[in-house]
Amino acid sequence: MKTLTTPHAFRGATTRPSMAHNTFAAAITSTMLVFATPASAECRLTLALGLDVSGSVDAQEYRLQLNGLATALVDPDVTDALFAAPGYWVSIAVFEWSSSSYQNLIVDWADLSDQAALDDIVTTLRTHKRAPAPQATGLGAAMVFGTDMLNARPECWDRTLDLSGDGKNNDWPVPQRLRNEGALGEHRINGLAVATSRDGRETDIPPPGVAELKSYFDVRVKYGPGAFVEVALGYNDYRTAMRRKLLREIATLPLGMHPPPLRKLAQVRSGSVDQ
Repeated sequence: MKTLTTPHAFRGATTRPSMAHNTFAAAITSTMLVFATPASAECRLTLALGLDVSGSVDAQEYRLQLNGLATALVDPDVTDALFAAPGYWVSIAVFEWSSSSYQNLIVDWADLSDQAALDDIVTTLRTHKRAPAPQATGLGAAMVFGTDMLNARPECWDRTLDLSGDGKNNDWPVPQRLRNEGALGEHRINGLAVATSRDGRETDIPPPGVAELKSYFDVRVKYGPGAFVEVALGYNDYRTAMRRKLLREIATLPLGMHPPPLRKLAQVRSGSVDQ
């Protein structure tokens, strides 16, 4: 496994698809087949997912995080969204992060042009072993690392960085400074705030603690047009929260951001045109 650093100054239970979703997929497939040819095939979205492996994440939580992402990716609704536009694929990369000096690539950029490509990613996530990592929580460094990854794929129509974390930044650079200095480029950063109680259990999280962590992600992490923060009530809830987030990221981009013919996908998804 290779540990990567940035080029900047610092080093460092599923459900079956509903009838509505089947109708959606069929409508989009018929539309895309008209336009998608080998010459016109393009990347519609790059999605970089960063997972928290700082000192606050124990071995069980680490496994829940990776397995949760793997299970969310093969959820029928998520799979429908991923493959709803043949010839216009989503490209995914996954990395883990802790301190400013540690960002470790788990899955390099993979174009999800077919089920086999998705299956490869899921297998990697389920079998990946945790490596020793620093204890600190370098959210700012993860934001820069993810930004650099997205900048390496300028050919894609839309770019999103997806950061999971269960705490606030305590390393450098400071997220707010990155935002103020315009160091994050032209893309969006979504957050998945994992709210845990002090003893690590998910059953007694005080509501103020959930609100505080979400507020922090809203102000310090969330970035760009259409960005949002999803909340997981502990790592046992991570899979469900990740599923919700992936569906929003993959299937509901702002209408104006879709070049034709993918704009049809957004219109059908939003219900603004007849199915």
